[in-house]
Amino acid sequence: MGKVTTGGDRCKTVEVTAVDTDITNALENQFGLADRLVDEAALENSVRRFAERGIVLPTFAQLADPSTVDEGLVGDADPQGADPRNLWRVHWYNDLAGNRVSVPNHVVLTKELTGVESPIIVVFGDRFPMITAHKVLAAYSCLAPRVVTGQFDPTRHRAIWPSTGNYARGGIAISRIMASRGVAILPEGMSQERFDWLDKWCENPAEDVIRTHGTESNVKEIYDACNELSLDPENFVLNQFSEFGNHLGHYTVTGRALAHVFEHVQQSSGRDLNLAAFTSATGSAGTIAAGDRLKDEYGTKIVAVEALECPTMLENGYGEHNIQGIGDKHIPLIHNVMNSDLVVAISDRSTDDLDVLFNTDAGRRLLADRHGIDEATIDALSHFGFSAICNTLAAIKTARMLDLGENDALITVATDGGALYPSERAKTLATRFGGELSEADAAAIYGEHLANVSTEHMIEMTEADRRRVFNLGYYTWVEQQGTPFELFEERRHQSFWRNLRRYVGVWDSMISEFNERVASA
Repeated sequence: MGKVTTGGDRCKTVEVTAVDTDITNALENQFGLADRLVDEAALENSVRRFAERGIVLPTFAQLADPSTVDEGLVGDADPQGADPRNLWRVHWYNDLAGNRVSVPNHVVLTKELTGVESPIIVVFGDRFPMITAHKVLAAYSCLAPRVVTGQFDPTRHRAIWPSTGNYARGGIAISRIMASRGVAILPEGMSQERFDWLDKWCENPAEDVIRTHGTESNVKEIYDACNELSLDPENFVLNQFSEFGNHLGHYTVTGRALAHVFEHVQQSSGRDLNLAAFTSATGSAGTIAAGDRLKDEYGTKIVAVEALECPTMLENGYGEHNIQGIGDKHIPLIHNVMNSDLVVAISDRSTDDLDVLFNTDAGRRLLADRHGIDEATIDALSHFGFSAICNTLAAIKTARMLDLGENDALITVATDGGALYPSERAKTLATRFGGELSEADAAAIYGEHLANVSTEHMIEMTEADRRRVFNLGYYTWVEQQGTPFELFEERRHQSFWRNLRRYVGVWDSMISEFNERVASA
């Protein structure tokens, strides 16, 4: 039995046990962490449905290392189609055509672009199937365990996917190819491309796409819509901000992929590189779980990134921004805050402007002719969505703050690509540049957002900083969303997060058993 002090020195000290029945029950009933068969009837319904549709589920181990899987399982499935065989592409080892690669696609950014000696490795998320964003992995990681434990019944339940964009799309895709109905909830201010995609994939967009008020920062409005929908027992909410499957999927699958890419870059460089830092916009705090694995393996520092216009972790602040894909004004329940090392805030003015620079002729000419950036790197920059640019700028700032050198690598992810943002790019061009980017405009963007990246708006986290950020989550999760206080507090300890990892092996065994039942049905 251990003791933790809650809410500061003036608040009470409470005792918590390492394994508590109430916590275990809450993890299973509220957050999907079942390690047993919960409902045999629901499981049997899933078995019959999957047998009818020819659906086979990959294990997390297979998604982490697709080389263990026969490529023939994908067959001739269109990577952008609603084909159940695309479940075997829900990993980092795809190229743009959906073919398997031996090392995840990535680019190494050098001093010519970044201005820092340290190589910055960016791994591409737009190679994932169906939604061209890695959030489809998060959706699978949340729904698959619910199916094989008998918690989710595809013949009865509607899967509710609250998101600020890509997770909702991933959820709709996974729901559809796993033979169930999905509902996307996202703010009305997200890019038009997201809604265009949803209109094509949802069975009934008028009912299955719910637009809530606001933009990135309006996450509570999404929760309110979920709470209302959850009053209907046929609606099954899969909240990425509190589904620990999201954390575990990224720890297991994304963490291994990033480690593989780093090892490949290290070997190719011929140098003894140190993986100094991993930067990740927190969003739902799923992707940043990969940093826990990198820290375990390499001692890598974990850098949590947010929008400067809404500096929740940095200043307990609030506001609105346009770095689409990172929700804020709250701390996700699945964010292992006490393991984070730095907090960095990036302005959406930087991400908006650099998106224009990377995707216009004037911008690309400036990078090539004036700054000597090679053609392959320039082409790669078109695969950086807003959060990818954000993550990269955070890596540059981190390299500067930590005074990293040429043998200190940083790694991050491009959650999605520039193809999801033409409508936003048009807005930026119209409002800031008179509809077209000139050579002078391109030079000004480069000078403001790349040539002089500073170490402002960032901190190295002390224990006091970690406690401050951790405590901020209390108001969302305990007061508003009904998370048991004991579970909320237990998350302070790294033992809690390490103990979660046992579920992945249990789920993989249950997935294998489930597939056997489907095959014999």
